[in-house]
Amino acid sequence: MTTHVTIIGAGLGGLTLARVLHVNGIPATVYEAEPSPTARHQGGLLDIHDYNGQLALKAADLMDEFHGLILEGRQALRVLDRDGTVLLDKADDGTGGRPEVQRGELRQALLDSLPAGTVRWGYKVSRTRTLGEGRHEVTFADGSTVETTLLVGADGAWSRVRPLLSTATPSYTGMSCVETYLFDADTRYPATAKAVGGGMLLTPAPGKGIHAHRERGDTLHAYVMLARPQEWFAAIDFTDAAAATERIAGEFDGWAPELTALITETDTAPVLRTMNTLPVEHRWGRAPGVTLIGDAAHLVPPNGEGANLAMLDGAELGQALAAHPDDIEAALTAYEQAMFPRSIEAAAEGSGLYEFMFGDDAPHSLVAAFAEHDEGQGQDPGQNRGRSQDQDQ
Repeated sequence: MTTHVTIIGAGLGGLTLARVLHVNGIPATVYEAEPSPTARHQGGLLDIHDYNGQLALKAADLMDEFHGLILEGRQALRVLDRDGTVLLDKADDGTGGRPEVQRGELRQALLDSLPAGTVRWGYKVSRTRTLGEGRHEVTFADGSTVETTLLVGADGAWSRVRPLLSTATPSYTGMSCVETYLFDADTRYPATAKAVGGGMLLTPAPGKGIHAHRERGDTLHAYVMLARPQEWFAAIDFTDAAAATERIAGEFDGWAPELTALITETDTAPVLRTMNTLPVEHRWGRAPGVTLIGDAAHLVPPNGEGANLAMLDGAELGQALAAHPDDIEAALTAYEQAMFPRSIEAAAEGSGLYEFMFGDDAPHSLVAAFAEHDEGQGQDPGQNRGRSQDQDQ
């Protein structure tokens, strides 16, 4: 008998799982809190890696669709000092193995690949509970409930499914990101567009940084990084866009104007994204009929791996269920045994990147790390894209 899978969360991980299950003839329903696919902006660019995210898309039989979404040239990378001095300029030669796509477009491709009705919109989970014998009940905000023999939490940092398995909760890392946008930048802000270049700009400094990425067209999406307590950000009224912009920009007094324009000239209200993390070695004991994928399982500060790992989690869980159609527990055990060490390794590597990016020797420590990698002696600091986490589930 084929098990119907209940997935909480229609992010990239949950949708990849649903798609791989569909490819293998296993029915699934995805419950998503957002009222529609277009209810909110879906974030910026993602570099999809050939060693995890692309493997997931192959399992989902979506590589052709993926290739149609790639934005050419966006693997280019520049590192600038705060005065605008170019410290590193790496062209995109097409061999990086991490092509860039828009997150929203990739999500839509996954949605389009699923049968109508697979995703149920507007279902915000209020609680989950164990019924026994591997069954669980999910209660939604409108009072409706669903019972399932296989529940998968793909619901992000503040997962409502995680408490069934773990008492761990996310903690603040000490750093937050403020997102801004410049539209039509090549025409309206040519100096800033030139500074960003064709792909990613990193301008790190001790405890702060201004990073940006060229998205589709000549839109510049900036990530303003600040190591400040949560109370510092709480004192800023982000409903007053002008005042919030001025306060954030004040932290970069004396920086080159083509860089600070990414803050002061923003065409959108600045959006605060706090960075939170689960313990690096977060794991749980096997509990019948339930598991986690993506940030629900292994939330860490942005390190360029989060979306890729979530998709790979979803793909491998789907493949494990297909390989063990009559034994859910064998499938979940096989999935978790591979997922735990993979996510722990990625979290440990990511923590070291933040020292390169925002430690006392930044930006020169970052440039040195790139040089070591190019000589084959260190990890690629380009993994860290300085992007915000999608923690709104």
